[in-house]
Amino acid sequence: MELKRELKLLDVFCIASGAMISSGLFILPGLAHAMAGPAVIVSYLLAGLLAMTGMLSQAELASAMPRAGGTYFYVTRSMGPALGTINGLLTWMSITLKSSFALIGMAAFTSAVVPWDIKYIALGLCVLFVALNLVGVKEASRVQVAIVVLLLGILSFYVVKGFPAVDHANLRPFAPYGMVPVFSAAGFVFVSYGGLLKIASIAEEVQDPGKTVPRGMILSLVLITVVYALVVYVTSGVLDSGELDKSLTPISDGAEAFLNHPGRIALGFAAILAFISTANAGIMSASRYPLALSRDRLLPPAFGKINRKTSTPFAAILLTGILMASALFLKLDLLVKVASTVLIFTFIFSCLCVIVMRESGVRNYQPKFRAPFYPWLQIAGVFGCWLLVVNIGKAALILGSFLFAAGLSVYWFYGRQRGKKDFAFLHLIERVAAKEFMDISLETELRDIIRERDNIEKDRFDRIVEECVVVDIPNKMTAEDFFRDIAVEIASRLDCSPSEVFRLLLDREEQASTVLKPGLAIPHIIVNGEHQFLLFIARCRQGIFFPGAHSGVNAVFVIAGSRDERPFHLRALSAIAQIVEDPAFEKKWMDAEDEAGLRDIILLGKRKRT
Repeated sequence: MELKRELKLLDVFCIASGAMISSGLFILPGLAHAMAGPAVIVSYLLAGLLAMTGMLSQAELASAMPRAGGTYFYVTRSMGPALGTINGLLTWMSITLKSSFALIGMAAFTSAVVPWDIKYIALGLCVLFVALNLVGVKEASRVQVAIVVLLLGILSFYVVKGFPAVDHANLRPFAPYGMVPVFSAAGFVFVSYGGLLKIASIAEEVQDPGKTVPRGMILSLVLITVVYALVVYVTSGVLDSGELDKSLTPISDGAEAFLNHPGRIALGFAAILAFISTANAGIMSASRYPLALSRDRLLPPAFGKINRKTSTPFAAILLTGILMASALFLKLDLLVKVASTVLIFTFIFSCLCVIVMRESGVRNYQPKFRAPFYPWLQIAGVFGCWLLVVNIGKAALILGSFLFAAGLSVYWFYGRQRGKKDFAFLHLIERVAAKEFMDISLETELRDIIRERDNIEKDRFDRIVEECVVVDIPNKMTAEDFFRDIAVEIASRLDCSPSEVFRLLLDREEQASTVLKPGLAIPHIIVNGEHQFLLFIARCRQGIFFPGAHSGVNAVFVIAGSRDERPFHLRALSAIAQIVEDPAFEKKWMDAEDEAGLRDIILLGKRKRT
């Protein structure tokens, strides 16, 4: 059962933004300031800049393959199920850990009102958000939109009122510990940008994902990076280092400095809203990873079950809730560092996936959004993110390595004999790999994804193209020789003789040339009988030379049908005419690797379907 496409641009923006504005803003600035001093502002901007490289790569991948599971799906289809399993499990755990962090932060604020143990409050909140997500993604998204709109309003008020109160003496010296801690702090706060991953993981539930997902990701990252920088600037400027470095409620402390106690209450309320949005978005997106792994048979099928009434992956949501509740008992700083480490690796994988998919030559990799400055953007992202990993700390790297090994074990002992085997990297090394390793399953899957992404519903013409003969002719030839060769094939499929088909094709050409424009011909004939229709497609790189044509024809579409099929005959002509009007048609046609590639060009061509 498929997930419903119910989310729009506002939903996408609010899910990503709400997932980013939480612990990264309401808890981490104090801890990061203790590491880097006022230069923590640069740390947030640097982390956002590096996140931009991975985000643009993810936006491209999501526009090409909008499927539940986000980066897991991309890594599996580009670099294979082993790395895909590892990445999927680690990203699932990372987003879940970040959501647990949000619950702890939220519990810390609510404990000031309700005198209960923080962990029990967080546990109760976890149950609440699991229940909300079980109701449905649309309902969970509505809550998210309302929270984010209110939250951005409060933060805007904080910045506007806080700017005049900034004491520049608090910003000097700007980098008291040097630049190395600034990079370490950037790695530490990188978890703040993890909300971007949540969009990729729910892309299957977004309307018009090819356009909506990239727009939502770019808009949210740019806006939230600016919000982070402005809020951290104000906070660093209104609090002295001694107070800020020790604070776990830095924004609330900052608000109290220039807005007094009402300001502290308002920003405390904003913090609770932020943690609600992160936890809600976290469960929503993290649960799609076990779902995607289960679909590919890399996890047990139970995690792939979808509730028919609510269209939610209930088993995956429950599993995510259990993991989130368990993570509540980890140490706070280690929780942040491990989540950041895994997220950084996920952004590295995203950059690598774009390189592999583009260089593999997979013909049905057709993103609607292409990351700019390829491949330099991806290369910069890989090396920049690696520098963050190196500076993040040994404890996080050791635990990250343990999780990597655990993911590999799951693949080795469970998914290895069950998972998909065709992936883009095989196509990249096709020149040296044995042909028996190659198959067309990835091309077929990507073609089906494009159809679903672009809301392409099969019509009769599509079904005929799927079943018709497609030939790739190696040498140049005359139209007469071409007609003679194909007459046998056409006659075998229709109730007529080869000589009759050959004569009809020649007569049609004598009446008027079927060469519609340089490189394209559509010979079409009427045959005897009823309910007969056939399409024959041919490519000849060196050209088929028709009478009166000044150059060889590379694309030939032969249509043969009985008189009662005349209406469809005309619709087929119209369909072909629309497809070949694509400015890139000729290049795609000549670059297609084989007959299957030629067929896919027609099946995925832009046209009106009836």
